[in-house]
Amino acid sequence: MFRRLIAASVLLLITTAAMAAPTKSVTIVGRNDLRFSQDHITVAPGEKITLKLVNKSHLPASAMSHNWVLLKSGTDAGAFDNAARSAPDNDYIPESMSDRVIAHTAMVGGGHSDTITFTAPTKPGDYEYICTFPGHFRAGMKGTLTVSPAN
Repeated sequence: MFRRLIAASVLLLITTAAMAAPTKSVTIVGRNDLRFSQDHITVAPGEKITLKLVNKSHLPASAMSHNWVLLKSGTDAGAFDNAARSAPDNDYIPESMSDRVIAHTAMVGGGHSDTITFTAPTKPGDYEYICTFPGHFRAGMKGTLTVSPAN
């Protein structure tokens, strides 16, 4: 009986420690030069991430809004961006390709931000993130989330 109690206590401590694992916080600024302030993020497989996208632009939202869209491995970012142009009412996230998205923020205008929390993929590799506001990806507003066990 005592051994079972000890084993259950140890299991509870391990589970509690795993659940209390820290969340990686990342803040990215969408800039007027059509770049993200960070074009590379490295995380551990399955790591919990809280990402804040900030738009500091003073231009009207119709001219300079940004979002942050993390795509699944193997997704053609150009094709996704092309499809996004037809989805302005859905923050430029095409319904037909929503299964290719791991996580995304809302579209944010100048002076606004959006924060999301998601779990990084468990498969190591590089995952592309882009802004789907028309013209931004083509101008270079993209980056890479690297999932690495050495992180």
